[in-house]
Amino acid sequence: MIPDSLKKEILIMGCGNLIFADDGFGYEVINKLESMELPENIGLVDAGTSGSTYLMSMLDEESSVKKVILVDIIDFELPAGTLKKFGVEELPNIPKYNFDAHDMPLAPFLVEAQKNGIEVVIIGCQLKYVSNPDIVVGLTEEVKNSLDDAVKMVLEEI
Repeated sequence: MIPDSLKKEILIMGCGNLIFADDGFGYEVINKLESMELPENIGLVDAGTSGSTYLMSMLDEESSVKKVILVDIIDFELPAGTLKKFGVEELPNIPKYNFDAHDMPLAPFLVEAQKNGIEVVIIGCQLKYVSNPDIVVGLTEEVKNSLDDAVKMVLEEI
């Protein structure tokens, strides 16, 4: 049985870990969207560090997802807090290694989703600081200041 969020046409998925500073960006965007009145066809999910699990489930025949909007931090060497909307073709080319479930990259699943006819949009925010392995709860000022604009970008996509 798949989650209700995967029974919606548009899935907005925030990725990251809120205990590692700017890595909590995806969570914070989803948190803001949860307080809004959104159309019935929108599914919201705070995927945390389990983005690959949701993306694999999205490919299940029971899933109704036609578009996924993934929200996460990026490192494109832009000024901290800069937002960038892009597609699968701009994802870094990730070599094939043996990843465990916690280190599994999302790129291959996003490519597979696109191959299966699901539109993929990524809204990324240039990180300033990720504290891993140290615990630091809270975004840097630059990334925090980009939250409202990131929400606007997501709303424009739906």
